[in-house]
Amino acid sequence: MSTQGPAPLAGAPSAVNAARTPSAAAVIWQRTAPLAYPLAGLALLLGFWWLGGYAIANNPDTMAFSGFAPGHALPAAWQLVTSGDAWHHAAPSLNRIAQGLMWATVVAIPLGILVGALPVVRRVTSFPFQLLRMVSPLAWMPIAVLAFATWDGAIIFLIFMASLWPILFSTAFAVQRIDPMYFKVARNFGASPAASLRRLVLPAVAPDILAGFRLALGIAWVVLVPAEYLGVTSGLGYAINDARDILAYDQLAALVLIIGVIGYLLDSAVVALIRYLGWQNG
Repeated sequence: MSTQGPAPLAGAPSAVNAARTPSAAAVIWQRTAPLAYPLAGLALLLGFWWLGGYAIANNPDTMAFSGFAPGHALPAAWQLVTSGDAWHHAAPSLNRIAQGLMWATVVAIPLGILVGALPVVRRVTSFPFQLLRMVSPLAWMPIAVLAFATWDGAIIFLIFMASLWPILFSTAFAVQRIDPMYFKVARNFGASPAASLRRLVLPAVAPDILAGFRLALGIAWVVLVPAEYLGVTSGLGYAINDARDILAYDQLAALVLIIGVIGYLLDSAVVALIRYLGWQNG
């Protein structure tokens, strides 16, 4: 009596392979999906913008503000970019952002390490830091004007106050999460406090520092425009205030669009750095 089973069907392996092979449409979608979703979101945003502009232009009470519509704002934005005026307005703002973030980083990282590493420091500073964190950065404007000799100094201080807390708290929480066993091992190998800081603490907290920096950048960029309503005669905030005063609403909307694009590019640069260093996937 034969114990052999039924012979395999001819062509079965090729049929299985064919079932596993993705179709051409699936391959195209896999390659275009990363771009398709952002484009769909952009189209949705432009659609709502157009509808809002249409409603404003067709309302007798608001038709004077029809310059906010994309039909007026987009050509104005293109003119600002091609003429170089966009860079002329953005350069001083980027300089102030860079200085404010730099000082916030210099102060926040060492202070955050102390707060995270020393329970006594954490208990003493918890209440005042949480209290100060809840104060709007723009609430410091009168003090900044009195304390600094220049308007630029006052604006940089406001950006500093906006950026300080996300970096500080991200650093402190990251230090608290480090396994104490790592410090014990470092001491057993004779590592000095400076060596432990350089080789253990900073590499461990670097991803959280960059995450806090990303949050700080977003807050600082939002604070920048109203801060530049102060006595400066340059920057994106000044340009918006000037466009409002001369009723150039198309230029005002174009400047708002440029601010959004620059902010998005800055945030994307930080995200790209995080991914390049291998601290975030996806």
